[in-house]
Amino acid sequence: MLAAQTMSDSHAASTSTSQGHAPPPELEQTLTLLTSHRSVLGYMLLSRGQPVTIIRHSGVVFEGEQGKKYASAIARIVHSVQTGLEEVSGGHNEGDDIRFMRIRTKRHEIMISPDERYLLAVLHDPAAT
Repeated sequence: MLAAQTMSDSHAASTSTSQGHAPPPELEQTLTLLTSHRSVLGYMLLSRGQPVTIIRHSGVVFEGEQGKKYASAIARIVHSVQTGLEEVSGGHNEGDDIRFMRIRTKRHEIMISPDERYLLAVLHDPAAT
């Protein structure tokens, strides 16, 4: 998540929180910092359970059905990469979990920081830096 904190300026957007999950204070601080960066289009904090649930999000891109699609896609990406790493290592990657992923398209960049309880995904406009 520290890498996500170092992104350059973004704009603040609407924030929504799901009841029942209270992120730790250091995560709250990170989420607040993210909304202050101009190049950040939004973030999603997701549960690691099945089905994945949106705990909190910011940015209109993650509103409603579009947000649910992003949440599902992010969970599938993390699962797919973890499965691929297990296959490559022959199943001997105990403790070698994904720490950070960065996916860049022509228009956007999505950064995903998974941990044991949460998936943090940040949608970033690299042209706005």
